[in-house]
Amino acid sequence: MANERTYPCLPCRDLDPAIAFYEALGFRRTYRQLKPNPYAVVQRDDLHIHLFGMPDFAPEQSYGNVIVVVPDPDSLYQSFADGLRAAYGKVPVAGIPRLLRPRKKFGTVAGFSVVDVGGNWLRVSRTGDTEDEQETATGLAKIVLTAARLGDAHGDDEKAMKTLESGLARYPDAPRLDYAKAMLYRAELAVRLNNPALARDSLDAATATELTPAERDQLADEIGRTAELVRAASDP
Repeated sequence: MANERTYPCLPCRDLDPAIAFYEALGFRRTYRQLKPNPYAVVQRDDLHIHLFGMPDFAPEQSYGNVIVVVPDPDSLYQSFADGLRAAYGKVPVAGIPRLLRPRKKFGTVAGFSVVDVGGNWLRVSRTGDTEDEQETATGLAKIVLTAARLGDAHGDDEKAMKTLESGLARYPDAPRLDYAKAMLYRAELAVRLNNPALARDSLDAATATELTPAERDQLADEIGRTAELVRAASDP
């Protein structure tokens, strides 16, 4: 049969903060009940998330995962970031909840991830992308992709940082563009690990790298997003 629908049901400790988080992302609450069980539905266009309350639930122990496929992940990311910035004063990039910016991750499709207040992951990818594409990166570029998988897909920022630092030491003569990308990701990881000094130093190293005009244009958006994260982490 055509026109089937599947809606994820995600746990949370308390419905109100969960609903508020999704409202910050641009969703609207379409249903809520308190008895016999706490339950709510939020919707953004054709995206429907069902939430159920568990008072003793531990978000850091959540295994909830949802694959979200959209035509334009970058635009959706920007909308989510704007909403979270308005609600929280800045975009949360560490802990629970958090928003991880778009990046091509080693072994995965291009996209970004959201971790909601229940510790549930929404993994956003582009319509038509597949995970069968072979990565051709080598050297430091491959290390960055591996670190991104650890940090962005698995949520292990400490291991991602160790992997990245090892790669930087192993490939001191890496192409300048690869080095700049590595330092930008190190800046982002440093923000997540609450090390604003390392974040600033890494961003400075990336922006000071000698690049061709074409390479600098290629990194412009990434530099801008990383600079925003570093500034927010440095604010008192």
